[in-house]
Amino acid sequence: MSLSFERAQSVAIIGGGPGGYEAALAAAQLGADVTLVERAGVGGSAVITDVVPSKTLIATADAAVAIADAGELGVQLFAKGGDGRPLKPEIAINLAQVNKRLLALARQQSEDMRASLLQAGVTILEGHGRVEDDNAVVVSTGPGGTDFDRIEADTLVISVGASPRELPSAKPDGERILTWTQLYDMKTLPEHLIVVGSGVTGAEFASAYMNLGSKVTLISSRDQVLPGEDKDAAAVIESVFLRGGMTLLPKSRAKSVVREGDGVVVTLSDGSRVEGSHCLMAVGSIPNTANIGLEQAGVQLTQSGHIRVNRVARTSVPNIYAAGDCTNFFPLASVAAMQGRTAVFHAFGDVVIPLEKRRITANIFTAPEIATVGWGVADI
Repeated sequence: MSLSFERAQSVAIIGGGPGGYEAALAAAQLGADVTLVERAGVGGSAVITDVVPSKTLIATADAAVAIADAGELGVQLFAKGGDGRPLKPEIAINLAQVNKRLLALARQQSEDMRASLLQAGVTILEGHGRVEDDNAVVVSTGPGGTDFDRIEADTLVISVGASPRELPSAKPDGERILTWTQLYDMKTLPEHLIVVGSGVTGAEFASAYMNLGSKVTLISSRDQVLPGEDKDAAAVIESVFLRGGMTLLPKSRAKSVVREGDGVVVTLSDGSRVEGSHCLMAVGSIPNTANIGLEQAGVQLTQSGHIRVNRVARTSVPNIYAAGDCTNFFPLASVAAMQGRTAVFHAFGDVVIPLEKRRITANIFTAPEIATVGWGVADI
């Protein structure tokens, strides 16, 4: 459905992740003059360094397990030795090739999304966007932020996402101490991966690398893996992890993570030490909302820096909307996409159905997977 106006409505969007992408596409389809500002690439971190590569890695791990367990189904791989007798080959993981493939897939999806926006008539600016006031965005497009473009628009959509949270006592170096965006630079499988944080991200990567063949230690500050999920589901995952050889350290808080020789040492709050080859820090994320002019424009933020939005993705400023992990709603790529569409439809005066958290379906890609929707046991 298209709407007609005396002049084309204009929409400026900061951030080209799922929320920004869907908002841009919806606005263009409604005949608006749309400008999208993105610094890393269309699709944002969700496509380039988060959802797409991580789920591809997990699918690869699942394939490795399927091949390894195929003998139980009567499907066997053999090679002949020098004496003509069959030899059972070992399953080997070429992590460099795995990472090369998944990053290529992520970049291709980003390029496909960019092409879709350009075909729809969206103007894409590469650079850092900042809200100047409730009707304008300033974009630094030159090296070092020397060149600026100013875009005036009737509606602004903020979809700047979030970045991995870093602890002062466990600074990532991109080699041994890693965030989840840095895992794909590894050339060989970690001999012993220590995962700090047992939320969705930590549990998914712990599961994947265990199935790829790494020794894994999962450190959780809570009394169960996946503390946000029902205890019955978490218990199943913990049982699978332990059966697969993973070491679980519940109620343990990492005090510091440092490099030592060719490995890392994690010191816990009780003084004990855990030694490994690599450490993944999965201790949450922080919204990318600092220093982009939101407070000056009157947009209300939470204490954690997330943008306050209502169920139609509207902020405290009537013509400014926000979508995705930078908001205080629900941090899922699918939700961000729906927020982006809902924001545009609402801004253009269309009828929208406010988002309801109880109707959101979510999935955790451990092995086995956990799917949720509606009420949990803790809500009853």
